[in-house]
Amino acid sequence: MFDNTKVIASCQTDSVVRSTPSNKPLRLLLITILAVLACQASNHLRAQSPDATSPLTAETDLASDMIDGIDRFLLKKIDDAANKRNENWKLDVTSDASLADSLKPHRQALAKILGVVDPRVKPQIGATAIDHEFSTAAEIGSSERFEAFAIRWPVLHEPSPPFQGLTSLYGEGLMLVPRDSSATSGTIIVVPDADQSPEQISGLVDGMDPQSQVARRLAESGYRVFVPYLTSRKQEPRGGRANLTDREYLHRAAFELGRTLAGYEVQMILSLVDRIELQSPKHSIGIYGYGEGGMISLFAAAIDTRIGSVAVSGFFGPREASWNEPIDRNFFRLLSHAGATELAMMIAGRNLVIETSRGPEVVLSGDGGAPAELKSPSPDAAEKLFDVARNRLTQSDQARFLLVKPENELAGSDPSLNHLIAGLIHKKTDSENIVVDANRLSPIESSQDSLLQSIDARRQRMIQQVDRHNQAILQESPFVRNAFMSKLDTRSVEAFEKSVESYRDIYRDEVIGHFDDKFLPPNARSRKKWETDKWVGYEVVLDVYEDVFAYGVLLLPKDLQPGEQRPVVVCQHGLEGRPIDTFLGDHPAYHDFAAKLCENGLIVFAPQNPYLFKDRFRTLQRKAQPIGKTLFSIIVPQHQQILNWLKTQPYCDPQRIAFYGLSYGGKTAMRVPALVTDYCLSICSADFNEWVLKNATTREKYSYMWTGEYEIFEWDLGSTFNYAEMAALICPRPFMVERGHFDGVGEDHWVAYEFAKVRHLYAAKLGIGERTEIEWFVGPHTINGDGSFRFLSRHLRWPIKTIAEMSAQKTDK
Repeated sequence: MFDNTKVIASCQTDSVVRSTPSNKPLRLLLITILAVLACQASNHLRAQSPDATSPLTAETDLASDMIDGIDRFLLKKIDDAANKRNENWKLDVTSDASLADSLKPHRQALAKILGVVDPRVKPQIGATAIDHEFSTAAEIGSSERFEAFAIRWPVLHEPSPPFQGLTSLYGEGLMLVPRDSSATSGTIIVVPDADQSPEQISGLVDGMDPQSQVARRLAESGYRVFVPYLTSRKQEPRGGRANLTDREYLHRAAFELGRTLAGYEVQMILSLVDRIELQSPKHSIGIYGYGEGGMISLFAAAIDTRIGSVAVSGFFGPREASWNEPIDRNFFRLLSHAGATELAMMIAGRNLVIETSRGPEVVLSGDGGAPAELKSPSPDAAEKLFDVARNRLTQSDQARFLLVKPENELAGSDPSLNHLIAGLIHKKTDSENIVVDANRLSPIESSQDSLLQSIDARRQRMIQQVDRHNQAILQESPFVRNAFMSKLDTRSVEAFEKSVESYRDIYRDEVIGHFDDKFLPPNARSRKKWETDKWVGYEVVLDVYEDVFAYGVLLLPKDLQPGEQRPVVVCQHGLEGRPIDTFLGDHPAYHDFAAKLCENGLIVFAPQNPYLFKDRFRTLQRKAQPIGKTLFSIIVPQHQQILNWLKTQPYCDPQRIAFYGLSYGGKTAMRVPALVTDYCLSICSADFNEWVLKNATTREKYSYMWTGEYEIFEWDLGSTFNYAEMAALICPRPFMVERGHFDGVGEDHWVAYEFAKVRHLYAAKLGIGERTEIEWFVGPHTINGDGSFRFLSRHLRWPIKTIAEMSAQKTDK
């Protein structure tokens, strides 16, 4: 490579040595020629280097630094969300009616966040009301004061309109009925933790301290008690692969489809409320929950004011670290809307007791599922949040709120249960002891062996029916997406471009998630690191937000001329990849496709995307989702900043910047160009799919339902954007799919089905079929570089030899 200073120094030395009066004109001409050549060489070198950058001096792993910075950024955003909630929660406490009105939109928002969006099966009373009442089994146990029955009740309809007269999802559990039913003045729903059975909290099988057998104690105190089953945290291999808890397994598909397992369990509670209200309209309804049951109880009562008295034990506390809890507690956008304080405020006008008992403590190592740690909330932290909520209410409502710190740290303390009952009998405080003391319980008669068998059978039955319901929603989802996209105007390309913008807004704000932060100046830093006979490679770092930067490799052809502008291809690596994988080492998945494009004379930029280091990046997704963001909320602005900078480089044609990504880079090809409209085209390699099916199906072997990619699930794509709908956001720009027949990311017929919808939009509706295509090749999960290179050549208007042609040419030489 030329060193300009050496060239100039050499010319000056020669001129001194050879200087004589006789050859002075010739010498001046020679100096002039050499100076011109030196200037040309200098310009040529400048054309082959990043323009206006500072030296990059970092010696650390830039990819690792990137992950650390994003982590800091997201943790700050989680803290910021709490401050913004305080600003957004303006309650009108001038009257009960005004308070109810000001809380109504918050209840509706919470229901949507939890996926409590489907109409429940309406209860009916009468001989003809088949499948609408409680199905009651034989008595399974009893004491002197109550009888216990196993029950089942309908919750949700079949999602498909032709079958909505059928029930798809049922709740199961126990009903404890006082023997003296004439004295019963209320009904209480007791929700155990996910690792407790209804039989344990009812005292029918061993495993719980008598004080914490809350259902049993309330039944013996004369209250009818319902005890719903919650899906357990038991771990086992799914599909012979990932070791998942029951809860994570069912949550994965539900989340993709705009529901949550917790939301289903809230629906089960509210379906009980529907039936209690109809059958016993004079009964007040209360709810007590412990651990997971405490969370579900608080959610249900926050949404539905028919629940008149609420007790939450072993759950209430700060929610900002929920990203580290079991992933079934991952609720998209919840922390942007409500934390513990706001959830408590939604119980205003009713009795609320927060019992700071020792909550369940669980460590999940992962093993294919999401690693997690469930810690008992700090009583002091719980009290602080409780006081904030209480102090924002009227004095009358403040009297209804009680915090109880049991000295023995056990759930089911007398003050907690007495305050709960006081709310049922319309007393603001518990002036007397109402509940039966734990030491005075009557003996239970039950067959423990038989009950243990039925408990396991119920567990399997509930997993299967929630799974079946998820699959029914999945089957219905294409019709839901069609209705969602029905406002696209395809009468012309111009009309389409105008109408698609509202969908782009929804995708950016509600699906991917968008930060309002302003971009920092890029402060570009670079250093030369690679060189071949055809190109020079530079590492480039650009600032994006505070703690967030973009990093990648710029490849410049050596034949790039001063003043010349050329097309750019952004070449994106896949999962656990690095930019270097795309241009050095002939990686079997990439075949140095970025280098080969540069050898064809194109400018190439290979970004580092932040999906590497396994759990380190996957927890970024977990931190982002509770505030309504995703990993792509970071990747999109990184790419926008990269393009902003590339367009300032004199050798880049800003109108011809293309995207080409493999695997997770193909996932990027669907999401980033949909929002970064500066990309003139997109090529999705080794990823295009019937994406919602791949994420949510439990019938297909290529499903993500039993793999270790626990971060892959995106909120409510089932109702909004599958890959055909994402491609519509790229349209009318050129779009291509590169598909190997033996690529394990999915089945050929999945890809063909989804691409047919893309082709129909481009060719049939808009008349621009030449702008989209799919290449099928016999091969695995890899860049093929044949049809895709021709596609780039045609749309970038630049001659490009395919990988096969370049290999043949090299062999001939």
